[in-house]
Amino acid sequence: MKLALNILSTCQLLGLKVATAESCTGGMVAAALTDIPGSSAVFERGFITYTNTAKIEMLGVNSTTLEKVGATSEEVAWEMAMGALEYSNADIAVSLTGIAGPGGSTFKPEGRVCFGLARGQVCVTKTVEFGSIGRDNVRQAARNHALLLILRAASES
Repeated sequence: MKLALNILSTCQLLGLKVATAESCTGGMVAAALTDIPGSSAVFERGFITYTNTAKIEMLGVNSTTLEKVGATSEEVAWEMAMGALEYSNADIAVSLTGIAGPGGSTFKPEGRVCFGLARGQVCVTKTVEFGSIGRDNVRQAARNHALLLILRAASES
C-alpha cells in the first residue's frame, strides 16, 4: 500500500516511531504498516483494544469517560491516543474507535468512527461519518483515514 510506504519512508527519514490504538479496525492500521518489510524501524507497537476493559487496562482510558460518553466518542479516542503514547516509545499515536456495523443507533449510527492523533502533549480528535457502507468498507475507510492522519502528522515535522 503506497500510503503505508510513504508513512514508513517519512518517519524513518525523520526518526519518528509510530504506535496505534485500534478498536473497530482490530489491527488493520498496524497490519497495513507491518505488511511492509523494514517497518520495525518505524512501527513501535499496536494496541488492539476491542472491549472497554481492554481500553481501560491497556491504554488507561478512564472508566468514567466510557460510562458518560461511550466508547464511540472523541473523548475516548483522545484517551486512547494519549494512552498509546504513554505506554509506548512512539512519537506519534493514532487511535480509532467506532461502529463498523451492522447496527448502530440513532445517536451513534453505523459508520461513525472517532479518531485521535497524538504527538507529544497534543492530541487532536475528529469524528468521521462513513455511513452505512457495510462493515468491511467502514473498516477499510477507517484504516485509510488513520494512515492519512499519521502521514500528515509526520509530514508536519
